[in-house]
Amino acid sequence: MTNGEFRLAYVPGVTPGKWAGVWAERVRDVPLRLMQTPAADIVPLLREGGVDAAFVRLPVDREALHVIPLYLETTVVVVPKDHAVAAVEEVELADLADEDVFEPLDEVLPWDGSRPGQPAFTRPESTADAIGLVASGAGVLLLPQSLARLHHRKDLTYRTVTDAPQSQIGLAWLEAVTTDLMEELIGIVRGRTPNSSRGRNPQQQPAARKKPPRQRSTPKRRHQKRRRT
Repeated sequence: MTNGEFRLAYVPGVTPGKWAGVWAERVRDVPLRLMQTPAADIVPLLREGGVDAAFVRLPVDREALHVIPLYLETTVVVVPKDHAVAAVEEVELADLADEDVFEPLDEVLPWDGSRPGQPAFTRPESTADAIGLVASGAGVLLLPQSLARLHHRKDLTYRTVTDAPQSQIGLAWLEAVTTDLMEELIGIVRGRTPNSSRGRNPQQQPAARKKPPRQRSTPKRRHQKRRRT
């Protein structure tokens, strides 16, 4: 943390707005600064102390890092709207065997074996460049659904690829710097309530005032006149 703020980096495709909103409610005295950072640069930035924590795409080099895996992303194939794939709801890798598939230099999918289809005529420098080439009809592109949404174009669409490898998002921070604010962020990301947070002590709500018991009024005795005998 520096200059009274907590710096949180995130790779393109991650939408941290929900967590940022919870942070603003719970940690009112320390602003959360969000910094979108390319996937290739985010871990070096974290190691250099440029940010306090980061949402990263796994796998990453975990040396001297704490990493909490969070969720898997659906993998999709991006195609022109008039492509044959657009006529179905989902496909398998085998359905792309005859397609020219782009492999951008900032590829984020963990391909352990051979990639589907045929290698396209070039390797674009970025996912954004690859999207432009797909729009020209030069090939197709596989990527996480969050990135397909980020690079949405009206002339393109995407379909789920059921058996493709998936990108996973995780929360990373330096092992040597696990502060109360970091614990607070972990609690927010994991959905803990303020009372179960391991971070800073949540502000105690003032105890509800008990209403004083209602006092029953004692009925006044009526003075009866004594009869004269």
